[in-house]
Amino acid sequence: MKELQLKYGCNPNQKPSRIFMGDSERELPIEVLNGRPGYINFLDALNSWQLVKELRQATGLPSAASFKHVSPAGAAVGLPLSETLKKIYFVDDIEGLDESAIACAYARARGADRMSSYGDFIALSDTCDRTTALIIKREVSDGVIAPDYTPEALEILKAKRKGTYNVIKIDPTYQPDPVERKQVFGITFEQGRNEIRLDDPKLFENIPTANKTFSEEARRDLIIALITLKYTQSNSVCYVKDGQAIGIGAGQQSRIHCTRLAGQKTDIWWLRQHPKVMALPFVDGIRRADRDNTIDVYISEDEHDDVLRDGAWQQFFKTQPEVLTREEKKQWIAQNRQVALGSDAFFPFGDNIERAHKSGVEYIAQAGGSVRDDHVIMTCDKYGIAMAFTGVRLFHH
Repeated sequence: MKELQLKYGCNPNQKPSRIFMGDSERELPIEVLNGRPGYINFLDALNSWQLVKELRQATGLPSAASFKHVSPAGAAVGLPLSETLKKIYFVDDIEGLDESAIACAYARARGADRMSSYGDFIALSDTCDRTTALIIKREVSDGVIAPDYTPEALEILKAKRKGTYNVIKIDPTYQPDPVERKQVFGITFEQGRNEIRLDDPKLFENIPTANKTFSEEARRDLIIALITLKYTQSNSVCYVKDGQAIGIGAGQQSRIHCTRLAGQKTDIWWLRQHPKVMALPFVDGIRRADRDNTIDVYISEDEHDDVLRDGAWQQFFKTQPEVLTREEKKQWIAQNRQVALGSDAFFPFGDNIERAHKSGVEYIAQAGGSVRDDHVIMTCDKYGIAMAFTGVRLFHH
């Protein structure tokens, strides 16, 4: 099959719409096993597949991504989950989780930023098994792309959303042409594909900071950050810890705003592990989306009263929880450590480092080349941060 007709484009008024192989003699490398994916679905599917394929190649670990509107909401490799992470990702009741690396990868990718991942498109680097399908089954999601599915997993996914859930199988051996093209306003843009290897050890050789020590885990996490940034809308910054993105800030005109946004998400991820949050007494049968939103509001600085005041808390909790105070949050966030940060280009000012440090960043990989590199290096040295100048920009549009 060289062409697939779509229902419509990005919006219902944009017709006709299709995906096709152009002048190539090759067939489309995808097969729709269920549902009817749309234009944005395929943008998410194909971009997220590239991300997880590259993560798999770079780390040797099964990988997963959670995509929303052509940017990753989460990305992770298949490391085992602690009991705390299982609980805050709401997968502690999933049978066989410890035995499925690909299920662990998706639980991490989806769970780190559940608000952004709501209604996601999923990419899996490896065959989707029953355990992974059971996690997907319970979440609000538009579809999944993977190189294959076990028969039982496919049966579970086909039953989702009353049989309309989008399930795409992709040929893992497919390689696109080395030159890519797209049209904007009737004008064709052409460029070589961005095939840079972000697991190249040479990327971490230029370390201008006083601290030049990167642990193996830090190097792995920086590679995950850089690969995630490669498929994120510029400007972008990515915080990673323990093999998963925990804060992604993208599409902002200012890189400090990206750093703040990603840092806020990182702080929320960490605050969800606070004992008070983990012990919230939710009412029985609360919807997953309502529970996630309630946690987000409870953690927030200015809106927590919306779910704690009399007449409101009864909708969400069996008993009225205590406030998580500003001082408690500050003390808890200060305990977060060993966070890695990647940027899709250079940091122009040291304020990015100041903000990143507040969220536990101890390792940084960024392009370098700013006229203010000296100030950025000085700020890293102030906090003992190890930073590598990769010399690589990762702008993506």
